Formats: sequence, structure tokens, C-alpha cells
Amino acid sequence: MANVLVFIDNPGQVLKKSSLELLTSARTFGETAVAVNGELNDDVAATLGAYGASALFRPSVQDLDDYLVAAKAAFVAAVVDKSGATTVLLENSPEGKEIAARLGIRLSAGVITDVVAVDADGTAHKSVLAGSYTSACKANTPVSVLNVKANTVEPQPAAAPATPETVTVDVPADAAATAARITAREQKVASGRPDLTDARIVVAGGRGLDGDFTPVEELADALGAAVGASRAATDAGWINHDAQVGQTGKTVSPQLYISAGISGAIQQKAGMQTAKVIVAVNKDPESPVFEIADFGIVGDLFKVLPQATEEIKKRKG
Repeated sequence: MANVLVFIDNPGQVLKKSSLELLTSARTFGETAVAVNGELNDDVAATLGAYGASALFRPSVQDLDDYLVAAKAAFVAAVVDKSGATTVLLENSPEGKEIAARLGIRLSAGVITDVVAVDADGTAHKSVLAGSYTSACKANTPVSVLNVKANTVEPQPAAAPATPETVTVDVPADAAATAARITAREQKVASGRPDLTDARIVVAGGRGLDGDFTPVEELADALGAAVGASRAATDAGWINHDAQVGQTGKTVSPQLYISAGISGAIQQKAGMQTAKVIVAVNKDPESPVFEIADFGIVGDLFKVLPQATEEIKKRKG
């Protein structure tokens, strides 16, 4: 019987950093089981064992991705019943939160989102007020469901790696869960840059770019970095919403975060304040971003960023 269940959706060829973080957090509660939807190769299965998974639960059907999230929630609920887990950990993504909400209804479970740390007794530390405070809370239901924010824990392999047993779980027929079918998908064009939440370096732009992300993208490419953005920039349509960093976007924790033309409002701070080094470029010396920056440059980003890009390229050869 597992103490905690981690849900990993379509792990791919290599586990994402966020998945390793979930597994690391899960070991706080004790024995860990993993519910996996999608293809699972031997290397990924071995990695799951290395991070403490004692059992892998797979759905009896292979078409969960043909439907919306309700079918995945039904699978996870079935695994909870099978494994006896009293805690479920999911990513704090929009889909992860929707699955959590459906699990809360199915299992009569307490749901806690925006979790940044967990204790062995089930207490969850939740980020509130745009990351300005952390509250401690605990579900008083037999099963609790926690959405854990990315980049809040350092992934660590288990001290005693496990050889996980694979168990097939029947997914109950649910007419409501399969009422809507996905009829087509379009592959997102790869940018060649690292994933935003996993990147060691992030270059982010905001309203000060006035619609032109070229300086940010060129600097990012010179550094091998990911490109981020403020909500103002994504809402204006200058860049896709999946690049948004902040309270209502993604949380990043890179070694280096370069902020260009972003005011540094509290909503932006919530998504990047754990970066190891923050460099801010803004022409307004009173911008709030300088209060949290380790290094600040008061100047025109359209002059500063190209000069930095040119110098980096020159030093790289």
C-alpha cells in the first residue's frame, strides 16, 4: 500500500524536471506510487525507480489522450482506490488543477493548489498573495490532493532506489468523461530553445519592448536561454501566452534571470523571485524591479541588450 500517488502524464523519452520534483516531494510522505498515462520506456521506468517509485500504475486503455481531462481524472481516481494512497500530487499546471478539482469531487478529497513545500504530516505550504506570503494548511479529508508548483524543490534521487512493479488498472466506463473527443492536434513548432520552466537562464521582456521581442530573443539565443514575458506582453499578443512568467503564468527558478522592460510588479515577482541572480534593464530608475534585482542597468534596452549580445558572441568565438 502506497502512502502517496504521483500522476505523470505522457512522460516522453526523458522525465521533465517538474516530474522529478514531484517524486522528490512525494518521498516526504513515505512509499510512493506513480500513475503514468502514455508511453513509458525502460529508461523512464528506471528513473522513476531511482527517485523512489515502488509501483507504476498504467491504464487498461490507451486512448485517454483522445478525450479531455475527465478521463484522466477517472484513471487517477481508480489508482487511488487500487493503491490505497492518501495523498495525490500533481503539477500546478492548468490541466493539473482541473484534474485535481475533478478528483476532489470523485474522492470527496480536500484540494490545495499552489503548494511550494510539504511536511510528512500532510501539511502543505501554499504560496499566497502573489508569493508575498506562505500559508500552512492541511486537508481534513481521508484523501488530500495537492498541486505542487514547479521549481520549488531541488530534485534528489532516492537513497535506496526501487525496482517498481507495474500494475494495470481498469479505467471505469464513464459516459460523461468520454462525451467530448479530441478530433485533431497540431504540433507546436519547436523553437530550439530550452523549456521555460527547466531553463538555467531566462531572458524575459515586457511592456518596454513595445511589441518588438527581437533584442530579447537574440540575447536568449546567444546565451542558450529560454524566452519569458510579462503578462502585459502576452496579453498584447506580442508573444505566446506560454511564455508568461508570473502569478498567473509560469514559475521559473533559473541560475540567471534577465528582466528587460518589465516594471517588476508583484505579479511578475511571484513567478521569478527564486532565481539565483536577477539582472534588470529598465530606463526608469524608480522601477520596482530594481528592488529585487541583484544587478540593475538604467538604460534603453534597445541599446543595452544588443551590446550584451554582441559581446557574448565575441567571447564565444
